[in-house]
Amino acid sequence: MFARAGLRTLLAQRRSLSDEARKLIDDAVNKNTLVVFMKGSPEAPQCGFSRAVCQILEVQGVPREKIMSFNCLEDPELREGIKEYSDWPTIPQVYVKGEFVGGCDIMISMHQSGELEKLLVAEGLAEELPPLAEEK
Repeated sequence: MFARAGLRTLLAQRRSLSDEARKLIDDAVNKNTLVVFMKGSPEAPQCGFSRAVCQILEVQGVPREKIMSFNCLEDPELREGIKEYSDWPTIPQVYVKGEFVGGCDIMISMHQSGELEKLLVAEGLAEELPPLAEEK
């Protein structure tokens, strides 16, 4: 009996995202090519991980006007709900064309491997970067 009650509590906690909040997130990620759920804004990130994601997008040449960002610190339901929505425990979170790309660690890895540039170029979010001098 106790295990069942504990499971119900756990399920209730995991389903804290309201239908209204889920629809707002769905609309945001499906109607915008690039969405970043972060702490702060691209102009004023409020945590190092959010700052790193913004810097990566800047280095990749993504124009600021192509980034739809949401400050999760302004809305407690969004702050917790986005974690449930993506089944990813941390913020920031990046979505491209409705698909969850990842958080800061994944963005760094994709940036370093060149995979992020390919994705951003393919989706029209950035232009291909010129090769570095030693690559010519």
